[in-house]
Amino acid sequence: MQRTVEEGRGPVRYGPPAPAPGLPVLPELSAVLAAAAGRTHAEPPGGGPALRGAAAAYWWRRGLQTEARSVAAASGAQPLLFALMAAVGGDVLLPRPCPAWWVPQATMLGRAAYHVPTPAECGGVTDPFALLETVRRVRDEGGDPRLLLLSVPDDPTATVAPPEVVHEVCEAAVSEGLHIISDETWLDTLHRPQETVFVSPAEMFPGQVTVLADLAGAYTPASWPAAVARCPLTAYGAALHARTLDLLTAIGAVVAGPVAEAATYALGEPEPVAVRLRSAAALHARVAAAAHRAVLTSGALARPPQAGRHLYADLGPLRAGLAARRVTDSMDLEDYLSERLGVPAPGGHRFGDEMGGLRVRIATAPLLGATPQERLESLSSGQPLELPHVADALSTFTTAFDELR
Repeated sequence: MQRTVEEGRGPVRYGPPAPAPGLPVLPELSAVLAAAAGRTHAEPPGGGPALRGAAAAYWWRRGLQTEARSVAAASGAQPLLFALMAAVGGDVLLPRPCPAWWVPQATMLGRAAYHVPTPAECGGVTDPFALLETVRRVRDEGGDPRLLLLSVPDDPTATVAPPEVVHEVCEAAVSEGLHIISDETWLDTLHRPQETVFVSPAEMFPGQVTVLADLAGAYTPASWPAAVARCPLTAYGAALHARTLDLLTAIGAVVAGPVAEAATYALGEPEPVAVRLRSAAALHARVAAAAHRAVLTSGALARPPQAGRHLYADLGPLRAGLAARRVTDSMDLEDYLSERLGVPAPGGHRFGDEMGGLRVRIATAPLLGATPQERLESLSSGQPLELPHVADALSTFTTAFDELR
């Protein structure tokens, strides 16, 4: 019998949010927003000069040539991706698994979205040979593939694809005439930035790649929606940028004035912001590593987390223990672990993985403490894993996995 999705469990209307930082808002950032609360003039569609200039400077500091005229800003990554998808046109290809919010944008546009397997060593990018085969199959069946979505520092897998893998994938996509959108939301959450080599697809193929970044990844709270995109510095990129602005205007996806002020400040990376970025990334790295050890000790599988505030676990090796608890697919697993851990643990089906797989995304923010004071203590501690509230949370987490063996 075909299983139906219960009310409240659908991945479109109730898709899981991105992993939160679990930390209080930076006081300096709150002060900027508060100071702009009386602003009465609206931000123009695509962002005003200050916000676009700050985004361009942000990418310049990371070695990516950018001009303010090529930047578009919107009230969150979802409407910005929606506008970019509509501007590019055609069917969409994306890795499996992928961020939960990608497919709904294609669905709302009436576009077909095709999942392509990822290579063994990482998520966030498609296997190049599988991509070529999928493109040819879709075209043989009358489809019109034009766009490939990638997330090199990835949600949900928390991996960072090696540059050689990224290049192979992008080379395959460009050879088939696909435009690429590189979601680099998690770039500034690398766990070991001095050891992890990240190369943007836009550095490899600057004329065929648009870069997207949700500022909620590292800079602003999710409750202050803001995202930026960098279109190629080409005639096609200029046309894509213009079409995107038209669409953002049509759907009213403009950044709120006070939020634009805060985003501009954050993208400038003043000392308080830079310190918070480094401290938060280091904290989540240590907690994620501890959670990863607990997952592996239980007999489950997970790639080592390299970025973000999460990890992606495969509990397939624990299928017998889970079956004894009436957990046989990822929906069951989501329900079971969410109840057992006391926090949402979205199953792999939310990210395009097979329903029969026993995969789950685990966020690290709930392990930092239950109150703002505890979370700030975790942030400032030299040994956060030894704090009682972190140790207790990790103990509960470890026990939940150990009992499945």
